[in-house]
Amino acid sequence: MRVVSERAGADPRVTAVMLTWNRWPEVLRSLERLVALPERPRVILVDNGSTDGTVEGVAASLPQVDVVRLPENRGAAARNAGAQSATTPYVAFSDDDTWWTPGALHCAADLLDAHPRLAIVTGRILVGPEERLDPTCALMADSPLPPEPGLPGRPVIGFMAGATVARRSAFLAAGGFEPRLFIGGEEQLLSVDLLTAGWALAYVPEVAAHHHPSRVRQHERRRVLLLRNALWFAWLRRPARAAIDATARALCDARTDAAHRRALIEALRGLPWALRRRRVVPRKVEDGLRCLVAARRAPAPAASAVAT
Repeated sequence: MRVVSERAGADPRVTAVMLTWNRWPEVLRSLERLVALPERPRVILVDNGSTDGTVEGVAASLPQVDVVRLPENRGAAARNAGAQSATTPYVAFSDDDTWWTPGALHCAADLLDAHPRLAIVTGRILVGPEERLDPTCALMADSPLPPEPGLPGRPVIGFMAGATVARRSAFLAAGGFEPRLFIGGEEQLLSVDLLTAGWALAYVPEVAAHHHPSRVRQHERRRVLLLRNALWFAWLRRPARAAIDATARALCDARTDAAHRRALIEALRGLPWALRRRRVVPRKVEDGLRCLVAARRAPAPAASAVAT
């Protein structure tokens, strides 16, 4: 399904911010699709200290793209620099292997205009040439969180940064992405901080993006970071009982799995930092987190139940 908007032509409300690190020429493919959008957004590429000629290649091939060149790899927090460089009310984040469908940015901007409490619109992700629905989108579409009257889509705690349009003022006021997390599950911490500040987040499938996964990936390292960051998140924002339970599970898993052991060691090295930055979320936000955990742990329905 293609997003259709009543608006046409350039949209001055949205800036597209793409993050990259050493993925030339993949980034060129994605940028070409962004600059060809009917919304004609300003496009900012944030380069995380690439050494493969990315900056020079973009300057030569797509001079209309503004490049923010960072001296080192900051991971997901590099998006903060892109948002700071933007001047529009909304920022559409992309990874270097994702791009928005025509009309998606119009649609997201219209929703953010119409709903002043909405900070995040995260969209439907179509994977590969076959345009398969990303499994995380299916989970967000079935979010067990109660609908919020007057807001679009499904309420969520968490989002997929590579397919998200954010209210720039809310994003920056919340501090953007935490640099210490680097990459992997960085959205959850920002999500609860936005919710704590009174903002709303929504999954809106009418807003769509394409994702053609890069072949340049470090899967095992990414898994370690995801596990480490999940433990840091528990220490940073969850109540004592939830943080203790998360730690106990990490200790148990570390006995039998090398990735869990590495994640636990890295997390423990950052424990003093996490305790200094600890701010327990309000009861309403914690109730939402518990609701999501309970839904993930619920057994799948039997085939007969699905058929009925």
